[in-house]
Amino acid sequence: MTDEELLQTYVNLAPFLAKVCGPSCEIVVHSTVDTDRSLVAIENSLSGREKGDPLTDFAKELAEKGTFKDVSYLANYTGKTTDREFLSSTFFIKNGDRLIGMLCINKDVTPIKELNCMLMRLQEHFNLAIPADSEYSENLDNPVERIMLERIADAITQSGVIPARMSIDEKVHVVRKLHETGITTMKGAVAEIAKRLSISVPTVYRYMKKADNIKS
Repeated sequence: MTDEELLQTYVNLAPFLAKVCGPSCEIVVHSTVDTDRSLVAIENSLSGREKGDPLTDFAKELAEKGTFKDVSYLANYTGKTTDREFLSSTFFIKNGDRLIGMLCINKDVTPIKELNCMLMRLQEHFNLAIPADSEYSENLDNPVERIMLERIADAITQSGVIPARMSIDEKVHVVRKLHETGITTMKGAVAEIAKRLSISVPTVYRYMKKADNIKS
């Protein structure tokens, strides 16, 4: 495949990526053949650039340093214009071991940063900001409920098998162990066991009955 044919593949992909990523994502395809007129495709032009514009200084630096030789892409670095801030990613378009272009995705994070600032101001206004350091802390969980959750988690951990891979016998064993310690008499315990083991509540009761039959 020629350089032009390969690059055209990414040019054709740009409108699709723009639709998928949404209007706050700028999609740019550069050719590195002519750095003074490198921009060959752009969708959602948030930076104000257009086809025929030059390669950015940062992109030139990447090409000159040969960064593309070590990695296929750079993801989630910061970028900016005079009035916007971006989270940017660049995919190196190569033909063999030669760099022929770059596919860049620039996500406009300006509205998110503005929203974060508003939330911080709102927290400060109502004195809801969480202090960075505090010598005091408090666990507000119901102590009885916390004990129940901890014992259920311990029983599953001690089985040595994650619930998704447990056999029926292994799940029965966990339920029996919890039933024998009296955990199943605690409010909400049966429903929590069912949730943790990915079984139904009636199934837990059935396993408990098996345990009672074994004891008798």
